[in-house]
Amino acid sequence: MYPSSRLSNDLATLWLQAPIVIAMRTQQMWMAAMTGGAFNTAEFNRMVSEKMMAAAESAVAANIAIVKQNVVAITAMATGSSTSSRRAADAIAQAAVKPYSKRVRSNVRRLTRQKG
Repeated sequence: MYPSSRLSNDLATLWLQAPIVIAMRTQQMWMAAMTGGAFNTAEFNRMVSEKMMAAAESAVAANIAIVKQNVVAITAMATGSSTSSRRAADAIAQAAVKPYSKRVRSNVRRLTRQKG
């Protein structure tokens, strides 16, 4: 059983691009520490606040997806039609992962554009 293509894309984004973001931010920290430069406090605050917002958004999205999939399952049971637990699991997982992959993609774009 394979995940949906949207879920696969989001997981691939996290797997490939998250280490890039970590490396770029770590390099910025080291350069500031080694040269005696000022730390980019805005970037450090962004790191923490983005993680907190992504975790909250992920929890809400996963809960909404669970409720939607329950409604689909109950409706299917009431009408006698079949429902796919694989599709339900994919929808819930994709809802939970999407906030993280969205932020990772935007961080890669933003950090690769930065000068200095």
